Amino acid sequence: MAPSIGGAMAEFCSDGLAFSPTAKARVAELLGRYPRKQGALIPVLWLAQEEFGWLSPAVLDLVAAELGLSKSAVLATAMFYTMLYKQPHGRYHVQICTNVSCYLLGADDLVRVAVDALGIQPGETSEDGLFTLEAVQCLCACERAPTLQVNKKDYFRVTPAQFQQLLTQLQEEGLRLGPSVGWPGADNCQGALAEAGHA
Repeated sequence: MAPSIGGAMAEFCSDGLAFSPTAKARVAELLGRYPRKQGALIPVLWLAQEEFGWLSPAVLDLVAAELGLSKSAVLATAMFYTMLYKQPHGRYHVQICTNVSCYLLGADDLVRVAVDALGIQPGETSEDGLFTLEAVQCLCACERAPTLQVNKKDYFRVTPAQFQQLLTQLQEEGLRLGPSVGWPGADNCQGALAEAGHA
């Protein structure tokens, strides 16, 4: 369940929240491309997600303020698109294609490997904050099935043994770095999520 907008969580996460100078310049660039600020909403939401890791209530408020739009308009757009995250994701976002080509060539075996290795089901994030697992409908590589993606990196013709090796490598690297490294906003909002019952 995604966190609700407003309330204690927004207050907790909003202290000092601002775009970095680089992101702020990018927002200005995006606004220059559109005759109306509304047109830049999805690109700015995407930028905000890159900047903060997920679209917390405070981040949505920040986007609304930057674009001069109502909070309800920003929230409605964010809620419509599944690739815009309304709750924290792990450092490693593992997406396994389960559409026809990948399914016929063993995607279900890859899902089982991930469930066994990570202890989570598709749609869940591991307790240590390292992994979010998703079964998705298409990664546009049917000719190289089965396909999966970790963050923005694609892996093609993946065998269960190769996938297990990859997950082990990512676990070791992630545990060495710590769960909040590379996961923007984890330290800032984790307490509020726990209080709200979403951790």
